[in-house]
Amino acid sequence: MKRERQGRKEGENAMAQELTTARGRALPGIPWDVYPRPQMRRGSYLNLNGVWDFTVSQDRPEAYDGRILVPFCPESRLSGVGKHFAEGASLWYRRFFTLPEGFRKDRVLLHIGGADQRAWVYVNGSLAGSHEGGYQAFTLDITDNLKAENELVIRCVDDLGDLDFPYGKQTRKRGGMWYTPVSGIWQTVWLESVPGSYIRDLKIQNRGYSVTIDIGEDLPGIVTVAGLGTFPLEGGRVTVTPENPRLWSPEDPQLYDFTVEAGEDRVESYFAIRCLEIKNEGRWPRLCLNRKPYFFHGLLDQGYWPEGLLTPPAPESYRDDILAMKKLGFNTLRKHIKVEAEEFYYQCDKLGMIVWQDMVNNGDYSYIRDTVLPTIGMQVIPDKGLHKKESARRRFLEGAEGTVKQLRNHPCICYWTIFNEGWGQFDSDRVYEWFRSLDDTRFIDATSGWFRREKTDVESLHQYFGKIRLRGNGKKPLVLSEFGGKAYRAEGHLFNPDKVYGYGNTCQTLEELNKTVEGLYREAILPAVEKGLCAAIYTQVSDVEDEINGLLTYDRKVEKLRPETMLPVAEALREAMEEAASRV
Repeated sequence: MKRERQGRKEGENAMAQELTTARGRALPGIPWDVYPRPQMRRGSYLNLNGVWDFTVSQDRPEAYDGRILVPFCPESRLSGVGKHFAEGASLWYRRFFTLPEGFRKDRVLLHIGGADQRAWVYVNGSLAGSHEGGYQAFTLDITDNLKAENELVIRCVDDLGDLDFPYGKQTRKRGGMWYTPVSGIWQTVWLESVPGSYIRDLKIQNRGYSVTIDIGEDLPGIVTVAGLGTFPLEGGRVTVTPENPRLWSPEDPQLYDFTVEAGEDRVESYFAIRCLEIKNEGRWPRLCLNRKPYFFHGLLDQGYWPEGLLTPPAPESYRDDILAMKKLGFNTLRKHIKVEAEEFYYQCDKLGMIVWQDMVNNGDYSYIRDTVLPTIGMQVIPDKGLHKKESARRRFLEGAEGTVKQLRNHPCICYWTIFNEGWGQFDSDRVYEWFRSLDDTRFIDATSGWFRREKTDVESLHQYFGKIRLRGNGKKPLVLSEFGGKAYRAEGHLFNPDKVYGYGNTCQTLEELNKTVEGLYREAILPAVEKGLCAAIYTQVSDVEDEINGLLTYDRKVEKLRPETMLPVAEALREAMEEAASRV
């Protein structure tokens, strides 16, 4: 199926209204000037965000006829461009820089947090390197290309007609559950300088009540953990097992700061200690956090903003969303087929919000096969023959591996989702085993929604329509990984007033919405806890473009659900889990 046909029944690029969040006005200074890699911080840091020269040309341009504000994609308002260019067009970015006095040690590294889909980097006219995949950060050593005054040029090419690359909710014709496409640079561009012998990688693995810190090579060095002492690296690694550790949870997000000094280098980081396991508690297998059954009370989180699209207008926007959801009693966000800047995961680590991280889908989506038939009950099919294109399978696995390696150190991430609703799914049992080799410390949902096979950690269901009746199978923890999606038109805060989208009938008042959502939890979710339900992920954090089923409006200015409605629901879920787990 061609990409432009996906979901197009909902509202084909109808007229959009300009919405702006509280942080969405352009401010003076460098945008997104926070350290981009909070779990591997060095003293050297030079942010290259800001106004760059910009043009579109198939050949390397002699002149640039436009300007763009990095790190915002050209489709966004904040970029100053506000346009999506032809598929496969070459987007050219240019800026000049000099290194501050005292900045350079030995090597200089250029980091790009995200560039969709392919990027080529030129420093002073020479190709310094390239990268494929729009959702992973990449690093290039540009030392040998540098001069006193430097020209940095980045060429990006994005083609949504090539379904081999992961693309998430992007589509050429926005509408319904499909969103405005993003191309080019959409995360921070920055420099750091490192000594000749430096820490190239940092892996933090939390298993049980121990944490292993591994720098990936045998350099002499020490690890100093605040409050715990200093430990020598042996073979480039050390395991720390504190006595009476203070465990990380949404209720108490304890972090331990530490430094690593190895070779000639020094980096700052942090870890948390929390235990994830599946145990039979009461009559059912349960997802457990810190040895106790825990109800993962969560929300689907698409991660879109009206003025920046995939990129929030400011790093503080993440904190705003997280705290708004905690205020309603939620403890989990399912980051839906998108990889955020690491600032998001850092804020979840620090503020106490569990993250279920989806892989970013690719491949062909079929509205009939992947949505209509499963919705009416046809949810079990063999998947070895699905999505046979070998290049698409390879790119999906490359993207998944890159996502895990980029995010694996964040304690907030407790759960990986591989395939969602059959979209891009292939040979899921084999992919589950491969994924388990990447990370065997977290829960893995191989097939969220339907098309389940044998190998997965959970029984993962989606249900938006009809009466919800849930009961575990006694073999795996039961998870309702998507449900709800109740819609409400917040007049004056609609992106597309002429064509809105939600699930089921639209609530006419906020009172009706609050009553409907509370009733859904009390009538369907709470009774299911004693029948094995371990988690429920409601759709969703905010409205997104045409979708009006968020708990916040797209501009984040209207909170549709009230704390007095939702906090008692959260407490009832906690109590229901404790009671159900105590039964024999």
